[in-house]
Amino acid sequence: MTDTEKTRYSDAELEEFKALLSDKIKKATEQLELIQSSYKNDSNNGTDDTSPTFKAFDEGSEVMSKEANSQLAIRQEKFIRDLKNALVRIENKTYGICRVTGKLINKERLKLVPHATLSIEAKNMQK
Repeated sequence: MTDTEKTRYSDAELEEFKALLSDKIKKATEQLELIQSSYKNDSNNGTDDTSPTFKAFDEGSEVMSKEANSQLAIRQEKFIRDLKNALVRIENKTYGICRVTGKLINKERLKLVPHATLSIEAKNMQK
């Protein structure tokens, strides 16, 4: 049976993808924790005794930094959720099947974007 005839990935292939996804989830969770700790860190850098002008600039950049980190955290949470949803598709044996065309998504694409739900063909149709 060739790739074009296959309707789903084999259990062995799904196990490979499961390991890849689990590793990505672990790394993404570690990154999320780093991001969260950086914007939740309320430690004062000892600028109380410096000029008020400097303090105002410092507080402004601190607020911008917290907002940027908050946005990063939101994106990272979505990425983790997408990866976990891919694990559910593995359990359901529907992983790697394009939700538009119903064909198998290229294995190389899944290695690069393991949470992909669209084949390149379907992705190009969206443009």
